[in-house]
This record gives sequence, C-alpha cells and structure tokens, in this order.
Amino acid sequence: MILNKRRAVLVLSSLLLTFVVLRLYLHLFPNTNFDIGIYNIHHLFLGLLLVTFGGLPLILFEGNSRSLDVASIGFGAGLSMALDEWVYLIVTDGSDSSYLLPVSFWGGVVMLSLVLGYALIMVIVTHRRETSHSPQPDTATPRN
Repeated sequence: MILNKRRAVLVLSSLLLTFVVLRLYLHLFPNTNFDIGIYNIHHLFLGLLLVTFGGLPLILFEGNSRSLDVASIGFGAGLSMALDEWVYLIVTDGSDSSYLLPVSFWGGVVMLSLVLGYALIMVIVTHRRETSHSPQPDTATPRN
C-alpha cells in the first residue's frame, strides 16, 4: 500500500474540525433541530450520507484530484458527525438538553480519539513498510 499523506491529513483534520465546530454550535444553540416535515434528522444520518458519498469515490478511484480532496473532507466530516451522535444516542435519552451532558461530550471525545489513534497507527505502519521496502542508496564510494 502507498500512503496518501495529503488524503490522510484532509480526512483527519476534517474529522477533528467537524467535531469541534458541531459541538460548539450545538452548545451555543442547543435547541437547533433539522426537521423535514414531522421528521427530526439527526446529524448521525447526515453523517452517514457524507460517509457514503465521500467514501465511495475514495475506494473506487485512485490518484489526486480536487474532487477526491472534497470526498476526503466529506468522509471525515461525516464520520465525525456519525460517531458523535452514535455515542449520544446510546448513552442519553436523545433529548436536546442531554446532548450537552458531560457523558455525551466525553463519549464523543473517546470515539474520535479511538478513530484518530487507529488512523495514526495505520499511517505509522504504512510509513514503516514504505521506508523498509524502498531501495537504500549505496553509501560506498568507488575508488579508482
């Protein structure tokens, strides 16, 4: 495997930035809901859509392009949204006020930390494999 450092930075930074912005926004405006008709659309569901629409191009296409950069950012943002709300829905009653509880916040922090740690391990392992398999320059100088 070849490590795409640019894509890794885009995914991981969008993952972290989305969590910070989302938590800050919902802390400032705790009764904000996205409703379509009678349905309340949680950011878990929007996150899963972003993971799908961002993740599939990343799996199916190789190379570097602006559209794959956008897909990387969408994937990271969607994963952040989905994991944050996933914990919230498990450990709370799902109300607007419970989103502000410490257990919801720290659950999101733990999930994002696990994902960032997992990604970091993959980056380190891939980097080590790449450097161990790359040809080493010959340090011996020929003498005439």
